[in-house]
Amino acid sequence: MITLAYEFKLEPTKEQIAYIENTLDVCRSVWNFALRHRKDWCASRKSPVNACSIDKEYIMSVDEPFPNYHKQAKLLTEAKKDNEFLKSANAQVLQQTLRTLDRAWDDMKVRGFGMPRFKNKYRMRSFVFPQLNKNPISNDSIKLPGLKVVKWRMSRAIPDGVVPKQARIVRKASGYFVMLSLQLDVDMPNPIPHGHPRGLDLGFDKFISTSDGEEIKRPKFLRTLQSKLKLLQRRLRNKQKGSNNRHKLNQKIARLHQRISDTRKDWHFKLAHHLCNGVGMLFVEDINFVSWQRGMLSKHSADAGFGQFVNILEWVAQKTDTYFAKVNKDGTSQTCPNCGEHTGKKTLDIRIHSCSECGYTTTRDVAAAQEIRNRGVSALGHSVLENVCGLDATGSIGHNILVGTVRSRKLAS
Repeated sequence: MITLAYEFKLEPTKEQIAYIENTLDVCRSVWNFALRHRKDWCASRKSPVNACSIDKEYIMSVDEPFPNYHKQAKLLTEAKKDNEFLKSANAQVLQQTLRTLDRAWDDMKVRGFGMPRFKNKYRMRSFVFPQLNKNPISNDSIKLPGLKVVKWRMSRAIPDGVVPKQARIVRKASGYFVMLSLQLDVDMPNPIPHGHPRGLDLGFDKFISTSDGEEIKRPKFLRTLQSKLKLLQRRLRNKQKGSNNRHKLNQKIARLHQRISDTRKDWHFKLAHHLCNGVGMLFVEDINFVSWQRGMLSKHSADAGFGQFVNILEWVAQKTDTYFAKVNKDGTSQTCPNCGEHTGKKTLDIRIHSCSECGYTTTRDVAAAQEIRNRGVSALGHSVLENVCGLDATGSIGHNILVGTVRSRKLAS
């Protein structure tokens, strides 16, 4: 079973926009009430039984169970009977809001995430229709519960045989979008190691350096528009909170941020397709990019979007039948890819790799990418019998040996 996510821009009428905004308001109220309910339950039990809290707390009975999803969904059903505001939104949409809060609460306890936050009118930006009617999609419109027929821009064709399972309506600075979850009843096997191997080294000086000797500079998406962004934010400081001028300026800033984000994501997809072209295996370092955004280069790391790029690269590799794997990151710039000898630590100002044992010389990042490739190939149970790092056709001999080994193993299995 394959699940695809397709995004299209909607062209709703004024009445449909009003319905979407009202649904977002109702979802925001349900989210905030449910979160307040959970936090009050926890606060009423944080004090010892023989002492009182310094702050005043909402007192609950000791027999009151924890307000999980099922309990809050039942309370929501009871509240909808007499509340016209809650009745104005789809019941399943509100239930999905409670499910999202329940997942966020579990992630806080299990995965160490932060406490879910209360939503204002700018933070609640989407809601989900978990079920759709039969055949809701046409060339120029989509049929959604409550909204009926909504026009959209079908920017790309939907594959034949897929079944639309759910739709998420998203409000962005540039308009309203629908994200369709499509399911296709086929089994997609994972790519197997084959073809030419390519190692990738990510960095701040060069965004990507490949084991084939290609180096791609890091584009500065945020820095390009930072002066304009700072000017708009400086103007926002002098606007009165709640005024129409402040709201308009906020929308302008949001559109600029979306432009930066869309440009970065588009470049990541194009680069991922370029790197997957003509290779059968891709190897990258197993890096925790969250730690990169905690140092003095945090702004540059966030601007480059390394984590997003690796996720996109893995998805594109699977789509193009390219084997993708992560290797150990330790010491890739301290090992010679030609002879395997340890060359010692290099400071960041040293950009050339020169091995004192074999005399192999290349740029530091390309040498690290070649070592990443060697580690990836070795982890598959194969060895590069003849290293050709110094040749123009990097990896050609090792590639032929590797392909023959993989083919013989496939035939044997």
